[in-house]
Amino acid sequence: MASHRLIQHIGKTYGLAVSETIYDLLNVYYFVDGHALNDRPRLAKTVSDELKNILGNDSAPSDSDLLEFLNSNKGRKEIEQALNTLNELGVHGIPKFIIEGRTVVDGAARDDVFVKLFRQIERKGTIENGPIFADILGISKDVVEQGSHHSVAA
Repeated sequence: MASHRLIQHIGKTYGLAVSETIYDLLNVYYFVDGHALNDRPRLAKTVSDELKNILGNDSAPSDSDLLEFLNSNKGRKEIEQALNTLNELGVHGIPKFIIEGRTVVDGAARDDVFVKLFRQIERKGTIENGPIFADILGISKDVVEQGSHHSVAA
């Protein structure tokens, strides 16, 4: 849960593009390099080093700042609430897409499933529900609107 809280904290503090970059880093850190996500000192150092590459030394938190965050309970309530919401939606694995805050589609779904859903939304002319996790995780509207799909200097 500590790594989930850290990603949430980085997204709230530095934006979703930065948190996505760190998320990608942690996937390699865990799945490729085999490091434990519960090794908080190593996790803090790895993330701090990458944030220095992205944000510059003056703007990035130190590894001791991140370790202090990881050793706290900050963000725990929000992550637990997000997990409860996923459970209520029937999401027990990834990848999944949650469309309009209620329709869950498996990441391996055929393209026609997505086309049908998006055509229905297109016919309605509006999206009925916004991002369901922004409020739960405390992500501001400005950060959500900025999005995560722009380049991050590294």
